[in-house]
Amino acid sequence: MWKLHTGKGEEDDPRLSTLNDHVGRQVWYYDPQAGTPEERAEVEAARAWFTEHRFEQPQSGDVLLRLQYLRENPLPSLPPMVRVERYQDITEECVRNTLRRAIRFYGTLQAREGQWPEDHCGPLFLMPGMVITLYATGQLNSILSKAHCQEIRRYIYNHQNKDGGWGLNMEGQSVMFTTVLNYVTLRLIGEELNKNGKSESLEKAHKWIQDHGGATQVPTWGKFWLSVLGVYDWAGINPLPPEAWLLPQSSSSHPGWAIPVLYRWIFCPMSYVYGCRFSNKLSTTIQALRNELYTISYEQINWNQARSLGAKEEPVPRTFREDIIFSIFHNVFEPLLLRWPGSKLRKKALDTTMKLIHYEDSATQYICFNPVSKSLNMLCCWLEDPDSDAFQKHLPRVVDYLWLSEDGMKMQAYNGSQVWETALSIQALLSTELFEDCSSTLKKAKSYIEKTQIREHYPDGFVHWNRHITKGTWPFSTRDQGWPTFDCAAEALKALLGLSKALSTINEEPLSVEHMNDCVDALISFQNLNGSFSPYDTTAGTHGLKLGKKAETFEEVTNYWTSVECTSSVIQALAAFRRVHPNYKPKEIESCIQRARHFIEKLQRPDGSWYGIWATCFTYGTKFAMMGLLASGAKYESSIAVQRGCEFLLSKQLSSGGWGESFESSQTMVYTNLEGGRAHVVHTALSLLALIAAGQAQRDVVPLHKAATILINSQMDNGDYPQEENIGAVYGQYRLNYGSYRCIFPIWALAEYKKQCCSSTHKYSI
Repeated sequence: MWKLHTGKGEEDDPRLSTLNDHVGRQVWYYDPQAGTPEERAEVEAARAWFTEHRFEQPQSGDVLLRLQYLRENPLPSLPPMVRVERYQDITEECVRNTLRRAIRFYGTLQAREGQWPEDHCGPLFLMPGMVITLYATGQLNSILSKAHCQEIRRYIYNHQNKDGGWGLNMEGQSVMFTTVLNYVTLRLIGEELNKNGKSESLEKAHKWIQDHGGATQVPTWGKFWLSVLGVYDWAGINPLPPEAWLLPQSSSSHPGWAIPVLYRWIFCPMSYVYGCRFSNKLSTTIQALRNELYTISYEQINWNQARSLGAKEEPVPRTFREDIIFSIFHNVFEPLLLRWPGSKLRKKALDTTMKLIHYEDSATQYICFNPVSKSLNMLCCWLEDPDSDAFQKHLPRVVDYLWLSEDGMKMQAYNGSQVWETALSIQALLSTELFEDCSSTLKKAKSYIEKTQIREHYPDGFVHWNRHITKGTWPFSTRDQGWPTFDCAAEALKALLGLSKALSTINEEPLSVEHMNDCVDALISFQNLNGSFSPYDTTAGTHGLKLGKKAETFEEVTNYWTSVECTSSVIQALAAFRRVHPNYKPKEIESCIQRARHFIEKLQRPDGSWYGIWATCFTYGTKFAMMGLLASGAKYESSIAVQRGCEFLLSKQLSSGGWGESFESSQTMVYTNLEGGRAHVVHTALSLLALIAAGQAQRDVVPLHKAATILINSQMDNGDYPQEENIGAVYGQYRLNYGSYRCIFPIWALAEYKKQCCSSTHKYSI
């Protein structure tokens, strides 16, 4: 039976390093002897239900985590269940009871270190890279047990489309990129084609690949991984030159500044592997894959022609101009670099790139920036020296990215979202003012936030290593991962400032002013020239290189998306800090806030909405934008932007009283309701929060009562909220699960509703 373990383990691998005793680490372990027959039956029932309903409900609900934590942290007694027939029947008592039920349940899901573990998955192209790396380095069976492979197999099949292919995410239409990579993954972990008719699903995938032109049609990322595996030829891939890292750092085309963090530390190791031209040795499985993946014989493939092929299903086709540029690089410059004296330049480029990889590994305790860079860095360390300490230190960190749910085992988009959701959880719980129900929960959450703050800069001249200041910031997940994320830093600062008001109630000491000042300094330093904020780094660098687009999978992966959400979080944090510490850099803070406010105002769309890039989509973006404007000093009465934002949200309220936005909005950039006009508890909560903050209760409270009715009636028997469509997104291209949103935002919204709409002033002014 599987079990989630958090923090420091009793038998942690000695190769692991840590900066704070592994606080926040989350790893699933398998113990075949664990669990009672009843507990195992519960798990199997959850798995069976998901598989049976996977096409109607493709989102996992973290059932295995909930089963484990409810065993370890028994649910306390709950107030009576609340249901309201009409919004006119809502009373302050029923809202309070709903909140107490939600708070007490949510507290049972908190880990001992104070964070909330959860499913942070969605993209279907993450696991294949790791499996290919482990296979190529000979470590597949030592890292992934039979139990791991069984659950990986379960996950891949559970999210296979009816046509036999796989999408970029669990609900996406089938594309060649993920179909080929997931097919290959299944083969590497033991699935066989056409063996006694037992692999019908694998045969459907094979047929889909054949019917759509074969694996020469994959985009560059797919071609790259297939080349590493030895089932594609490096001659058929567009250049990923490591020589780019030899450019002067002052150059507008140096990838350390021209490519955003999200892709920079993928391109870096990818270029190293490309420069090495490594391909896995030929084996029975590799030979079989060469025969299975193509529509013609492997030996007959024209690799130079294949280099420019791309399936029509891929969302971002190359332009003719780009094909010409890459042909010149491939046919003219690349041959020169493969023979003397050009080979000396290639060696220097590889040495330079490897130094960057080692720095990244060391700075992140071998967790790396994300799972793609993790797989690539590990492969690079093995290529440099299979017996190196660096490669050995990578191996025990593989499991940091693996997550288990009722739909199987998957790879997270990060090693969790611990800081982000803990910071939001603190603010939601504080808003309830029901400290008798959550004081111990808040204490543990505060401890996690404090232990995860980054208290120093990167070592050894961080600018040289293409990094910005870090002191005072917070990462997205754990201190060991250590990449500063500025909306997370802002929300963490907001959470601690909010806690400072409740310290007398929960008997805790505040974070030192010095550490708060450090955070403020870092936030101010990261403001872009246009007033905005990006999650990881600034847009001060130019955009000379667009190599990241050669992923041909993410249309805007190379653009520094200046995020409305991130900008709003920073405004709110600085405004909250200024209220408590008005004498610290008042002019700089005011200037920063007003420049950010102008950026948000300029980004408003004609219909009054804002596009959100980190979740679906206009509901999320509009909520954050309005919160940022209001925190900056804007008022509904005098701000046209706030007025139009309210009008937009009200125009999208469903007849049921809720809101429900489809992921299609992210892709088409046109607001689209969920199929059937269904309400979604998170979208309803986000809209309710924004409208309450903008003073809707003083103008017309009826829409707020209707929304609150949806949240009250959606609560489950145990105080949880139902798993509905994932609302997380990145760049509008793929979905991302945030397993705690379904609890955080309904709690937060009902708490604000109780304070603003259940008072004697506004109660039932219908």
